[in-house]
Amino acid sequence: MTREEYLSIASKHYDKINALNKIDNFYDYEKEFVGIMKDLGQEVLEKNISSLPADRRKKKHLPNLGK
Repeated sequence: MTREEYLSIASKHYDKINALNKIDNFYDYEKEFVGIMKDLGQEVLEKNISSLPADRRKKKHLPNLGK
């Protein structure tokens, strides 16, 4: 992932983070913040891993190590 790709993902979440300043209850602020960071982290992780397989249960075949 390049710096530009990360910044584009983070910029999508900036408005949500900036909107948190309007919340006066710290519990609600923290709850919303955690949700936003979870979504941001998920997007970054998926971008770094690249494409996800269609079937999440499919086994990955390891190379034969001569055993």
